[in-house]
Amino acid sequence: MKWALSGAMIGARELLELAPAAEEAGFDGIGLPDSVFYPEKVSADYPYTPDGKRMWAAEVPMPDPFIIMTAMAAVTERLRFSTTVLKLPLRDPLLTAKQVSTMAVLSDNRIGIGVGLSWIPEEFTFTGTEMRTRGARTDEAIEILKAVCAGNGPEWVEYHGKHYDFDRLMISPAPDRPVPVYVGGHSDAGLKRAARLGDGWISVNVPADQLKVAITRLDELRAEYGRSDVPFEIDVSPTDVRDVAGYRDIEAAGATICRVTPWRIYDEGQTTAGRIAALRRFADEVIAKY
Repeated sequence: MKWALSGAMIGARELLELAPAAEEAGFDGIGLPDSVFYPEKVSADYPYTPDGKRMWAAEVPMPDPFIIMTAMAAVTERLRFSTTVLKLPLRDPLLTAKQVSTMAVLSDNRIGIGVGLSWIPEEFTFTGTEMRTRGARTDEAIEILKAVCAGNGPEWVEYHGKHYDFDRLMISPAPDRPVPVYVGGHSDAGLKRAARLGDGWISVNVPADQLKVAITRLDELRAEYGRSDVPFEIDVSPTDVRDVAGYRDIEAAGATICRVTPWRIYDEGQTTAGRIAALRRFADEVIAKY
């Protein structure tokens, strides 16, 4: 099992303090969410709470993941950084690929990109993108990201799809190792996208039993697509696991990365010192015993 610290809802400057502390404590990576803005009025329910309401306030910090990942890479040597997840259909895929390729080179290949669709209609309206085609556009954008960041350095690429179409071009710098693209989503469409196109799957914060159901379905789908033997990360965030036995159980089910928020586990408070104390305690009580 690899261990990732959740960087959700934390200010940019504080994350620069947490990253070296996490590396020193033995964590393998940090996951960063994506939230472009907080609409005052949202015309859809949040899909991961019983009442459909978001559980964070408008002023909660959500630093741009690409910027903060680059900054954290500069103050660490070993940690890997990934988006959990980037709302890909809100963005132009070529501009995104340019950013990702540069981040990968700057970080010495310590970048992974988790992608998702976004459930907020206003995000599409206010960014001038179309929600109706978000799934199909995400599929094409994943293929474009993989082509640009294939791990061969700068090379000519072209793409001719329904939603994105361009002739031969070269983006430089480009990484000398492939940038993994993970896919988020618990819907069957999301699981199919992960099994068919992704280098892995990323969960939301849910109980272990729900994760096991999703992992089983992923195994079935990967077999259907003939990809059972392809390396595949399963990045999970179980809300009801607190001890070594519980983490070993979810690992046995197929999880390869566990994303945790130690200050919520130990109720250490929301200060930087409290978060560092919590991540060190988790490292001592869980990671060190693995």
